[in-house]
Amino acid sequence: MLKHLGLRQHLALAAAITTALALPVLSASAQAIHFDATTHVFRIDTPGETYAFGVNAQSEIQTIYWGSPLAAADPLPTPAAYRSLSGMEESTNITPYEYRAWGGLNFTEPAVKINFPDGNRDLVLHYVSHKIDGDRLTITTKDISREVFVDLIYTVDPATGVIGRNSIITNKTKEKLTIEQAASATWNLPHGTDYQLSYLSGRWAAEWQLTQEQIKDGTTVLESRRGSTGQQNNPWFAITRANSSGPHPEFPTNEEVGQVWFGALAWSGSWRINVERNQVHDIHVTGGYNPFDFAYPLAPGQKLETPVFYAGYSSHGIGEASRIFHRFEISQILPQKPTPKLRPVIYNSWEATEMAVDYPGQAALAEKAARIGVERFIMDDGWFGQRKDDHAGLGDWYVNQKKFPNGLKPLIDKVHALNMDFGLWVEPEMVNPNSDLYRAHPDWVLNMTGRPRSEGRNQLMLNLARKDVRAYVFNFLDKILTDNDIAFLKWDYNRQWSEPGWPELGPDSDKQKTVYVEYIRNLYSILAELRTKHPKVEIQSCSSGGGRVDLGILGYTDEVWPSDNTDPFDRLSIQDGFTYAYTPQVMTAWVTDSPNWANDRSTSVAYRFLSSMQGGLGVGANLNKWTDADFATAKDLIAAYKTIRQTVQQGSLYRLINPRNGSDHSATESVSTDLHQAVLFTFLKSSTQRYPYPRVYLKGLDPAKQYKVTPMYGTLKKDTPETASGAYWMNHGLDPDLTGDFKAAAFKFEVR
Repeated sequence: MLKHLGLRQHLALAAAITTALALPVLSASAQAIHFDATTHVFRIDTPGETYAFGVNAQSEIQTIYWGSPLAAADPLPTPAAYRSLSGMEESTNITPYEYRAWGGLNFTEPAVKINFPDGNRDLVLHYVSHKIDGDRLTITTKDISREVFVDLIYTVDPATGVIGRNSIITNKTKEKLTIEQAASATWNLPHGTDYQLSYLSGRWAAEWQLTQEQIKDGTTVLESRRGSTGQQNNPWFAITRANSSGPHPEFPTNEEVGQVWFGALAWSGSWRINVERNQVHDIHVTGGYNPFDFAYPLAPGQKLETPVFYAGYSSHGIGEASRIFHRFEISQILPQKPTPKLRPVIYNSWEATEMAVDYPGQAALAEKAARIGVERFIMDDGWFGQRKDDHAGLGDWYVNQKKFPNGLKPLIDKVHALNMDFGLWVEPEMVNPNSDLYRAHPDWVLNMTGRPRSEGRNQLMLNLARKDVRAYVFNFLDKILTDNDIAFLKWDYNRQWSEPGWPELGPDSDKQKTVYVEYIRNLYSILAELRTKHPKVEIQSCSSGGGRVDLGILGYTDEVWPSDNTDPFDRLSIQDGFTYAYTPQVMTAWVTDSPNWANDRSTSVAYRFLSSMQGGLGVGANLNKWTDADFATAKDLIAAYKTIRQTVQQGSLYRLINPRNGSDHSATESVSTDLHQAVLFTFLKSSTQRYPYPRVYLKGLDPAKQYKVTPMYGTLKKDTPETASGAYWMNHGLDPDLTGDFKAAAFKFEVR
């Protein structure tokens, strides 16, 4: 068993384990993590950033630097606790610790808080040892007297500079203890007063609204207490700083200028991120499990691992921060990493038929979808159990024989004959009280004994933390996929938690509040096991729109549904906000009917398509009501989309004109990874007083190469050249010819 050695002994041991290495300027393929045994400093170097921290004289892990890359020979200070300001402001409250326990003279947001059986709640963590294994660093810390260990895990993606951090808390005492708070990491920024916080908030049908506000003294809390990620806040943040090193320090950070620190939590349950500015204007960002209604007992020998909190840095504005995160998500997070498949053009039958599905109706829609170039046909809700409306059937996952007397195979065969693959809607975590499953197992839902069972959308939530419920959900999904040639599951989740009890454990159990963790662990394990057994099946995360989108669920699903609001104008701001945190590769967007159900707005088929073509293109309209002209336009635009799909989904995104704050204009550009293709989407809400559409300046092109512009839809002003250099398109710009209301145009640029 490790003893609590002095700092010098620990560091001598660490030096024997890890050779101190010189720090060259790194390429993306060089080793990124190093330890200097002389200065006691850990350093992570990537082409875009340097992150440094070390062990101070009190044996505590302390942040030293996080920002633009430093040269190999640049000195970094030896870690030293800050000097106390006074007896009321001890050094422990102003020193930027990497992972601070609640104990001693600590009044800042702790990363971990533990209650011991003797009533003690004091925990002080000191460095013990570390291990570097390629791009992974593990630092072991221990309480000053008790056998409680916390491993701090660091991983780095050298190509993007994104660092992942989490913790593993291990009880090596002889008694059970209770964890009352467990964060993954604390990220510390240099002190200053010129920081702005960006985060994403909203509600159903209005997700992904970007909020930006000055960081002031005190704490801003971003969180979900709902058992899942939630639509009200997303576990992503960006902190920007004025471009103090550039030619115009008075200008704030924008899309392409200034410093940005950004991050996201990989967790699909209740979560919390605290953004705190302390007494000396240091910025601390602490995130992990939400401590609300949370308690996690650890028996001797047990451990709790927290979710990963990823973060990165950009010196070129928030646009580059988004592009860094997009590349990281594609290459390191998605299930098919590092080269996920392009998202197919899909048709979903929900708006055409809702739950009134049957073979003739779905087959007719499939024929119409195939005519316009759709590649995947998805049948939505209503195919199972006694499902006529949302009052019955959830939980009974057998094919409704009245609707499909011969099962799903005839429809699947029909879809395959039309050269499309087949997808199916499921909502595995829910149950209607009016179902065979609930009548047989009323104890399987989240509930508190003797209390009401609150319904949302006429349904209750299965307690996926239970082993029997987990087995049931996996087995019925496995059977559906085994018995049918299904390429895709639309996995829906249409309510938040209530009465989160676990009566099976008994009223005296101290594990009741572990349900928040165990539920999500079982959710992830089901998805992982399904993907292993059915590797060709792709899965979408849908939660009444964007209610469960995070880096945790994206490790198991191929795409997400950002919002139930499919109005193409509303979608411009929804999709704009979404891309600050998440890649267009996973952003599904549908073309639906006009007037749109959300706000009775009428728009053209072309406008609706161009709005949706900025992500994974889908069609959800009632094709039975389309005219021949609608079909012709759709067929042409789907064919055009397929020529730019890889650039849109996996290229570099530039938000040229944002649609927020009532803007009449919006423009986005995507550039292929080889810089050989770019695509520009432009949108006009309403032209007024004969003002022209703003000139658009492209970004990210090769300035020396010649690019030919081809309109996919719409026109440019007559004096626009057909071919010009990348420098011309970026510096001179171009003028889309847009007038009227709710108009759009799109243009493709290709190297000659």
